[in-house]
Amino acid sequence: MDLFNGQRTNYGGTIEQPLAWRMRPADLTEIAGQGHILSKGKALYNIIEADKIVSVVLYGPPGTGKTALAHIVAARTKSVFIEINAVTAGIKDIREAVAASSKTIVFVDEIHRFNKIQQDALLPHIESGRIILIGASTENPSFALTPALASRTMIFRFNPLSAEDIKGIVQRALADKRGFDGKLEMAGDALSYMASIACGDARRALNLLELAALSARHSGLSAIDLDVIKDVISDKTPYYDETEHYDTISAFIKSMRGSDCDAAVYWLAKMLNAGEDPLFIARRIIICASEDVGNADPNALGVAAAAYLSVERVGMPEGRIPLSQAAIYIAQAPKSNSCYMAVEQALGAVRNEEIQPVPHHLRVGAKGYLYPHDYPGHYISQTYLTTPKAFYEPSSQGFEIEIKNRQKQRRHTANE
Repeated sequence: MDLFNGQRTNYGGTIEQPLAWRMRPADLTEIAGQGHILSKGKALYNIIEADKIVSVVLYGPPGTGKTALAHIVAARTKSVFIEINAVTAGIKDIREAVAASSKTIVFVDEIHRFNKIQQDALLPHIESGRIILIGASTENPSFALTPALASRTMIFRFNPLSAEDIKGIVQRALADKRGFDGKLEMAGDALSYMASIACGDARRALNLLELAALSARHSGLSAIDLDVIKDVISDKTPYYDETEHYDTISAFIKSMRGSDCDAAVYWLAKMLNAGEDPLFIARRIIICASEDVGNADPNALGVAAAAYLSVERVGMPEGRIPLSQAAIYIAQAPKSNSCYMAVEQALGAVRNEEIQPVPHHLRVGAKGYLYPHDYPGHYISQTYLTTPKAFYEPSSQGFEIEIKNRQKQRRHTANE
């Protein structure tokens, strides 16, 4: 039983096309998980169907169909189609692509690897309509492309594939003649596990399937079970690029701010598993402790700072424990952004209003200053701003209730 079709001969030997290559989507209906841009009636679907493709940049995680879509366009377009890879291409390749025809579709894979000069070399030709650019990138164009290039292209985001999308792709590979032509079966639990372990990457799933098929064939099995899948998986490292970096730290901070400690620990675990710098995480916890908890629980800042010091002194992997402790403490603490708002308003006053002079009695060596510790309660009413202003308004959360009462009492004393 031959489970592996699609062989080709090269340099006198037989080389198998990888399963992921053989199972590339043949048309728009086979691209999974991108209905938000490729379902009937959507702009990208319409311009491809009408062969009226314009310059576009497709970005998103690996294995979601970006390159496959470019090849679908290549198969149906009436224009010259040239593919170059930004890793190996240079200005010369761009010039040759432009010179190839009066109208050419140029597909640039990993376009985020083009430097500014290389990106600028494309601009006049896109502007004149001499070339139509299709760029594929795993990086957010907001960071990866120059503003000039980004403004001349339509940008479409590809989403990570769901577990159900991955299952459908694997099942098609098992049944399709391009894949195993129905000659190989997979147990349901093995399929579910593979779908979860693929982390939304169809290429990864198909590579795992191909490796599992090889292992099963070597062992004389006609079906892939859960043990075979677990045996061929060496690591479960999720896709984590610059966009994921920013999105995940954002989710982490917002979970702490929103008092969801379980979500906070989950995003913390995702970052640690992806190799994020633990001191970066600790710094963000410190900021959250001050910005979102503040004086509602003054201990929060101390816990966060202690976590940073602990990670710095202890290192990883043990450092994950104080990070977890701090994240949970911040999430469960009462919330107030009063300290953050106070300094923002004060900065606004300093930047946008006339700067107040220091009151004479507060200046170095000046007379008239009243030393608070010489008075009952270690407080005496006196002027600290030439024109008094209120910036800090404590909330009614946690310890700020006590602060608000003290503030109210002192303002009452000052008005007597």
